[in-house]
Amino acid sequence: MEAIVHKQKTAGDGRILFPTLHCWNPDTEIITIAAQVSGKRVSCRIAYTDIKTKFSEIFDTPLDSVIKYRTEIEAAARSLIENKKYEKDGSIKINYADL
Repeated sequence: MEAIVHKQKTAGDGRILFPTLHCWNPDTEIITIAAQVSGKRVSCRIAYTDIKTKFSEIFDTPLDSVIKYRTEIEAAARSLIENKKYEKDGSIKINYADL
């Protein structure tokens, strides 16, 4: 009888994870969330104006809005990552049309 070996996924397995890391830059009005792609950190940026335009309910702070709409933002980031739409610096830029 042959043994069946199941390999566990390693850091380079192609998975896309979104740790709960996000930040707000008041000078550029850009929100950044973190993605982890095959074990490497990728910054995913979105302009706060795009969030305000897309979603009707906006909260007191930009980060509260990100927490509320995190599922939609992560879905857009995941799609861009899967389609390899990286910027020159290795980050992902999420636009209104991506949401």
